[in-house]
Amino acid sequence: MLGRDLRLVVIDRDGTLNRDPEDFLHGPDDWEPLPGAPEAVARLNEAGWRVVVACNQPGLERGLFDVETLNAVHARMHKALAQAGGRIDAVFFCPHAPEDGCDCRKPAPGLLLQIAARYGVAPAQLVVVGDSVRDVCAGVAAGCDTHLVLTGQSAAYRGGSRPPGLPGDVTVHDDLLAFADALIARESAKSAIATRGCP
Repeated sequence: MLGRDLRLVVIDRDGTLNRDPEDFLHGPDDWEPLPGAPEAVARLNEAGWRVVVACNQPGLERGLFDVETLNAVHARMHKALAQAGGRIDAVFFCPHAPEDGCDCRKPAPGLLLQIAARYGVAPAQLVVVGDSVRDVCAGVAAGCDTHLVLTGQSAAYRGGSRPPGLPGDVTVHDDLLAFADALIARESAKSAIATRGCP
């Protein structure tokens, strides 16, 4: 199912789906899912959402790891998610360092625009979620339905104020599982209203 009827969630990786490393993931053994994250992907899949990952990987440009290592990390990710009944359709990544000035490194919107084009949808049709203001800014710049989770880089704000610089129309959730439940509930409510019709 591609195009107008596609329901697609774009998830950041480090700090949203798995624990945020201090520098970068050195190999597949470093990939550790956040509590509830695999179940969140499974719930989204069960509710009819396709899920893709979008992440910055400047370590490639800097020679800190190679594509083979990155693929091994993602193989471990796919296996862990499958054990929970979840599936990631694809992984999109920017390999550039910040000084390269590319348009695909978040907070630039290029990576999200690539995803929209690949799946044949308008950017506004994408639901984007991440743990940093950088992720959020990319989603907002692309015109997506954008959400922040209070894990990873935003964990310090859980139970407190909104992170500084966060756009006012961005919805905040405790973690990826809370995001998934809220999104599924929102879409179910929309479907119920559409089924009943306007009074």
